[in-house]
Amino acid sequence: MDLGDIRREYERAMLSRAELKGDPITQFEAWYRDAEAAQVAEVNAVSLSTVDADGRPTARTVLVKYFDADGFVFFTNTGSRKAADIEANPHVCLLFFWQPLERQVIIRGAAEKVSRAETMRYFARRPRGSQLGAWVSRQSSVISSRQILAAQLESMRRKFADGDVPMPDFWSGYRVRPRDVEFWQGGRDRLHDRFLYRRAADGWTVDRLAP
Repeated sequence: MDLGDIRREYERAMLSRAELKGDPITQFEAWYRDAEAAQVAEVNAVSLSTVDADGRPTARTVLVKYFDADGFVFFTNTGSRKAADIEANPHVCLLFFWQPLERQVIIRGAAEKVSRAETMRYFARRPRGSQLGAWVSRQSSVISSRQILAAQLESMRRKFADGDVPMPDFWSGYRVRPRDVEFWQGGRDRLHDRFLYRRAADGWTVDRLAP
């Protein structure tokens, strides 16, 4: 299938250095609020790329549950492929793509587990079904059928029927601490505006990149 003629012109906006905030987290928050206002679907969805111990990359979509000056936090089973990759090589990349705004944000940095207390605080906020699901799925392992999952979920419903669902020991949050952050605004004739924040000893440097 030839896809060479599929294209769209990016004409929504331009981005100048004067518009940028002093640090990338503040800039990201401004763009995130724009994406919320534009009702971008799954606005907190991000592509997470990892590399395993043999140097083989994998990408998948996760949901960032909060971000602050220390970085971007998502949660997962610690037996998953992504967790194993991070254990072998903590350097990861996050990619937010907000197509209606013709914007991307690319974040590179190191991932690390958050504290158990921090993980428990978030786990307590999850819907009960999601809490039970965390017990059921041995993420990334091979299973023979979906029926097994359904049976295990029903077993967990009975097991924890009389109280709160405890947090599994094999579930944790991971924080990606940014080393550099790129803001990409689509531009006409493929002359996109790209600005890269790089962490420095006394803050952040900002450079414009060629499209």
